[in-house]
Amino acid sequence: MDFKNIIYQKESGIARMIINRPEKRNALNRDARLEMINALEDTVADSSVRVLIISGAGGKSFIAGSDLTELSTFSPLEMEEFMATIAQQFYTRFEQLDKPVIAMIDGLCLGGGLELAMACDIRIASDSSRFGQPETFIGIIPGGGGTQRLPRLVGVGKAKELIFTGNMIDAGEALRIGLVNQVVPSDKLEEVVMSMANQMVDRSSLVIKWAKKAINVGQETSLSMGLSYEALAECLVMSSKDTREGMKAFFEKRKPQFKGE
Repeated sequence: MDFKNIIYQKESGIARMIINRPEKRNALNRDARLEMINALEDTVADSSVRVLIISGAGGKSFIAGSDLTELSTFSPLEMEEFMATIAQQFYTRFEQLDKPVIAMIDGLCLGGGLELAMACDIRIASDSSRFGQPETFIGIIPGGGGTQRLPRLVGVGKAKELIFTGNMIDAGEALRIGLVNQVVPSDKLEEVVMSMANQMVDRSSLVIKWAKKAINVGQETSLSMGLSYEALAECLVMSSKDTREGMKAFFEKRKPQFKGE
């Protein structure tokens, strides 16, 4: 695939999607979003890919938000179309991917960049990273899922504080409030992310798929409904070859060889 705004790579079960607009602090324009969708479709279709890692090029910014040069020209109807295609639904595609998605955050993670990171399953940040939803500074709200995913991650009160003030927080505070999973030195970031991704590659892709579905469903329904879905997912997984292989390997005291079947 020939991309101009992103770099897309695949190796050893891991896909890498790197936003490559460092001169714009990796702000997402329409072309970048469309290229990311095309790469995501390849990730979905390629059964050899077990994990997706998203990062930003340049070492100074993960994603500094949406490209305001484009956003500022939208009419209300154009904004509605944007929300339904390459804004809210764009982020949701990553959230609903049947494979783990890790955000590798180094530098600025703002606006739409934070909204994309929150749609990922795991967020690992360098200690020099900074986070925020600064949309109120330009007279809009976080419309890519920020008003919904941020409260679910950090609580309603903290989410309102961050959104109403637009203030940025550092990586240490992001870790304290549960916005990120880990904070590591910049020179160790890739090593830590790749180590976690490789652990996931070694697990059953089928099991991870249904565990992710169960977790996501549980975030949107009652406990009893979530438990019912979990039980059905467990029964489905129990019929797989991976379950039989995992159990057999346990009793034979060896490493299981999962095939996602």
